[in-house]
Amino acid sequence: MDKITTSIVTIGDELLIGQTIDTNSAWMAQQLNAMGIWVHRRVAIGDIREDILDVLEKESAVSDIVLITGGLGPTADDITKPTLCEYFHTRLVQNKEVLNTVLQMFESRGLPILQRNLDQSLVPEAATVIENKRGTAPGMWFEKDGKIYVSMPGVPHEMKGIMESYVLPRLAMHFKTPAVIHQTLVTSGMGESFIAERLVAFEAKLPAHIKLAYLPSYSLLKLRLTGFGKDKLSIAAEVSILFHQLKDLLADITVTDQDISMGEVLGQLLKEKGKTVGTAESCTGGLISSWITAIPGSSAYFRGSAVTYANEMKVKLLGVKPATLQAHGAVSEETVREMVTGALVLLETDYAIAVSGIMGPDGGTPEKPVGTVWVAVGSAKRTVTVKYQLRYDRERNTQMTAVYAMNELRKLILE
Repeated sequence: MDKITTSIVTIGDELLIGQTIDTNSAWMAQQLNAMGIWVHRRVAIGDIREDILDVLEKESAVSDIVLITGGLGPTADDITKPTLCEYFHTRLVQNKEVLNTVLQMFESRGLPILQRNLDQSLVPEAATVIENKRGTAPGMWFEKDGKIYVSMPGVPHEMKGIMESYVLPRLAMHFKTPAVIHQTLVTSGMGESFIAERLVAFEAKLPAHIKLAYLPSYSLLKLRLTGFGKDKLSIAAEVSILFHQLKDLLADITVTDQDISMGEVLGQLLKEKGKTVGTAESCTGGLISSWITAIPGSSAYFRGSAVTYANEMKVKLLGVKPATLQAHGAVSEETVREMVTGALVLLETDYAIAVSGIMGPDGGTPEKPVGTVWVAVGSAKRTVTVKYQLRYDRERNTQMTAVYAMNELRKLILE
């Protein structure tokens, strides 16, 4: 079966200088891959006419679909529409539906309307206009020499609305794509190379249409099995059998057999057990509680957090003894033990997480270098403490600490 390919083109000087991070391409690639459309290339260019024309020519030569975001705003540097007119040998015309949308949007908000806002209703005559229910700039669908081009706003919320309501369903109707099945195992506690060594025999017997990918992130390693084929049910069955074999081989380091966050993993477990949790955070500054509460429905199991960054707050809020801090320091097993005990009392929860560490780049000593972290998780019956020696920058050390701490609680609950 021939592979359907896409090029994703993002337009905007702000992307090239790093002022804006391109999240559009990643999201679009995920949606396309799930429906069996392969992303061949991702290209970022500035608001330059010649570059836009050049990239359209080059990408349409290697891909069946060219998806474009950006450059559709009301300001002078947004030149995508006139450049598309040049490429497709057409002209700008006013679209009454888009004009009506623009007028209604500004009138409903009581805002004055400018000529540059009205110009949002000008679209290339050769385009099929796609309604943008979340903004004023419409999406535009073009077809030329058997290739499909879609231009959309760069605002992620608006682009996603256009993709979900129109572009993805129409692409699914237009192309006969292969079935694609993914199953993901999330592990922790073993490096990528050691896992790969353990899976040598497993990988050797994988058929050509099923691939295993290693996807490392902060303190976790995802292993994704992907199967391609014509029949979705048969591919799903084949991938499922292999996935269970993979799980058996890595049972001792498995965190979850779903492609979900640590916040979701912990939340599902707490909900299933009918238990509650709270956090006492120092070096992570509330990151753990933020990850937990990012999950809808977390109020069923999350009670609250004490972000005790200063030693005085550890004493006042959590009841850590001044003598403990004096003798052992804030970054110590003794201190995180008392932080957990204090959090259980203060927050009245079944479980608590406590963390204290030196994230860097400064603050380390020969005895406790940067990256030294103590984690404690506990209940009224038992407390477990673990020391980590991390070796990265401040942001990564903080993220890894949060993952390690949440995973330690997961293991304690399962005991």
